[in-house]
Amino acid sequence: MTTLTKAIQGGEFLVRETSAQDIFIPEEFSEEQKMMAQACQDFIDTEITPNSEAIDSMKHPDLVPSIFKKAGELGLLGVAVPEQYGGLGMSFNTSMLIADIIGAAGSFSTTYGAHTGIGTLPILYYGSEEQKQKYLPKLATGEWAACYCLTEPDAGSDANSGKTKAVLSPDGTHYLITGQKMWISNAGFADLFIVFAKIAEDKNLTAFIVEKTFGGITMNEEEKKMGIKGSSTRQVFFNDCPVPLENMLSDRQNGFKIAVNILNIGRVKLGAGVLGGVRTVTSRSIAYSTERKQFGVSINTFGAIKSKLAEMATRAYVSESLCYRAGQDIDDRINALIADGMNDAEAKLKGVEAFAIECAIAKIHGSEVLDYVVDQGVQIYGGMGYSAEAPMEKAYRDARISRIYEGTNEINRMLMVGMVLKRAMKGEINLFEPAMAVSAELTSVPSFETIDTSELFAAEKEVLKKLKKVFLMVGGKAAIALQDRIEDEQEIMMNLADLMIEIYAAESGILRTEKLVSLKGQEACAHQIAMAKVYLSQAVDKIAIAAKEAIGSFTKGDEQKVMLMGLKRFTKADLVNTKELRRQIADYMIAEGKYPF
Repeated sequence: MTTLTKAIQGGEFLVRETSAQDIFIPEEFSEEQKMMAQACQDFIDTEITPNSEAIDSMKHPDLVPSIFKKAGELGLLGVAVPEQYGGLGMSFNTSMLIADIIGAAGSFSTTYGAHTGIGTLPILYYGSEEQKQKYLPKLATGEWAACYCLTEPDAGSDANSGKTKAVLSPDGTHYLITGQKMWISNAGFADLFIVFAKIAEDKNLTAFIVEKTFGGITMNEEEKKMGIKGSSTRQVFFNDCPVPLENMLSDRQNGFKIAVNILNIGRVKLGAGVLGGVRTVTSRSIAYSTERKQFGVSINTFGAIKSKLAEMATRAYVSESLCYRAGQDIDDRINALIADGMNDAEAKLKGVEAFAIECAIAKIHGSEVLDYVVDQGVQIYGGMGYSAEAPMEKAYRDARISRIYEGTNEINRMLMVGMVLKRAMKGEINLFEPAMAVSAELTSVPSFETIDTSELFAAEKEVLKKLKKVFLMVGGKAAIALQDRIEDEQEIMMNLADLMIEIYAAESGILRTEKLVSLKGQEACAHQIAMAKVYLSQAVDKIAIAAKEAIGSFTKGDEQKVMLMGLKRFTKADLVNTKELRRQIADYMIAEGKYPF
């Protein structure tokens, strides 16, 4: 059993080494979890793939709701809901796995995610026992569909500035909600709305559970969107919508906290939720590159195409690694909190909140990997990639939303850096002491230690240690130099976020591969080793660029020169023949005919 004293803290990967044996890797899923994943895949193959064009056309209004109900009958909507409320009561990482598989379902993955995540979880985590008993069984089985009404025309990233009002009725029995919400997924067929509004002159939002039958609810027609066309997205208008007092969710003014914590869950689930799409696009690109002939040979014989395929797979592999590493850390924290006497719902909330930094990383990394993969997929298909007759055009359009919803990637970058600094100030992460040590190291004579390169990843782990010093050096200096103004320096915050993302991603890929080697042997994992090395090599360069930009933004003179010398020292790494490693990765995938990892 994981105890809180042993467990790594959120964001602590920046200052603490993690053993490969302490992380979870996707290859360790149990037979039960694999069976659940297969049931989900069978559902996609049977219900989604044959109907994908009809779903996106939206010409059949009853099609998506009927498919949604079938998902409920199979238990796919209740994976995270406890058995006592009609769900399956499975672990957090299992719910991540199902989100991963459903990610290949195109528009339906948005329908699924909006219902099982932001539509259901506010009641599961914040609802009273009466509210849970009343609503969760209907949501877990698909009898009812849910949506989440937070965003307004003038309140997107700044959600707490919403203008929707809740006014107590003259007889004191109801709140009358009036306001406009937009970009509401599932609104067209939802039976239940999680609605955020302000009471009187309150500073913070309050959340309410609103049934469609309460009245006072109208909607615009379906939004015409760039992608995810088969998902229902509407503006919702509340006009004196009467909501019983007992349908307030949690306490008055607790709505903003609910929104933030539920979005943390949404972020890490989205990180996993793009993986199914990433693997599908990669596999289709491999297949097409085999079939497509130019100059008398398959285009996958060309080095340029092999490089693209290998890079798609490498980024997918690393994103998988960091998502399930974070998911298990959350599960471990939840279990430790429950063991210490906390109730189940609160433990789940606190468990996710503890790793909010990693949740943001998963969202950013996954969505940007998806964008890269679909872009390269279009390129590999060439002219056919631009045709609506081929699958890449749809994948390209559907992918773009992932960098926007659950908080834009820009907002998430700034949030994660802010969280690290705040936790350091509170003493929750010992960041400043290591940062001071790195600062002292800048003016000392560098030591040259011999690394035993016979041990797998020994050299790479030394590189990772130095990359963490880059963050401590730049982040520490920025915090001292800018103090309270640092959050206003958004470009520097974005630079620091990129350092954190690449460190966590590269380390996750290496730790996953190291653990995999311990299970299967080095020879059987040759291609995973190659991917981990390729990713780290690129991460070093990305970190060097981001750090250099940040240093140039707030330092000058001798201090700047010293930091640039430190950056050069800390980003020094042996040159890796990425061309040869990518060819090995691509050749293996081409032989397998799909993304095989």
